[in-house]
Amino acid sequence: MRAAYREFRPPPHLAAWVECLWSVDAAVMVPDYGVAPDGCLDMVYSPGGGLRAVGAMTRERRFELPAGDRDCGLRFRPGMASDFLKTPAAGLTDSEAPLEDLWGAPARRLAELLEEARSPEDAAAAFAGVLRPAARATGVQRAIAALAAAHGAVDVNEVARQANLSPRQFRRRCLEASGLTPKHLCRVLRFRNASAMAARAPGLKWSIIAADAGYFDQAHLIRDFREFTGRPPMAVFSNTGATGGA
Repeated sequence: MRAAYREFRPPPHLAAWVECLWSVDAAVMVPDYGVAPDGCLDMVYSPGGGLRAVGAMTRERRFELPAGDRDCGLRFRPGMASDFLKTPAAGLTDSEAPLEDLWGAPARRLAELLEEARSPEDAAAAFAGVLRPAARATGVQRAIAALAAAHGAVDVNEVARQANLSPRQFRRRCLEASGLTPKHLCRVLRFRNASAMAARAPGLKWSIIAADAGYFDQAHLIRDFREFTGRPPMAVFSNTGATGGA
């Protein structure tokens, strides 16, 4: 295995805001470590890149991991990062920013703790220790959480109505909070769900995955995979044993 990826549960006081803490250890140099869109924003630390905020992605990004490197991070749930990062998520979409530019001295102190961390668990504890959540989520954050809970297979206008927002208001505020419009976020969440199904059940037919994930048909799923990763799903999962087929 070229790179070992691990996830850690957030502490209870962060569970509504943070999806997971994570680490990636590279046993050898990995020139093309791929990260697919998932609707989330992350705080990421790497020895070579420092500590940075990474925005929501609209297509897969690939990174080089030097041999012996350990990258680690904290992944916010969709729509939950802006208050912590102190900047609108829309400004980070498909980009990143040094966390020091957003936080100043606290980011430097966190980077020092992460540099000194002797294990992934130490790094996860350092990330979790600096965040203080708000007392409760806002209406738009609860609406975005509803999109995420349904894996994007939901009527966006109905979710907006339940949040007492017009479709136009929800579009603007969802973009500010998550970095993506509601419809775009739903597409990413549906793609993510289909990817998770394929990873859990190698060999499951793509026509079944498409139907269970809420796609019109298999061709619709393939179009989204090509847009988000540049490859059809059969190629994305060729190394896991997942197969296509009607």
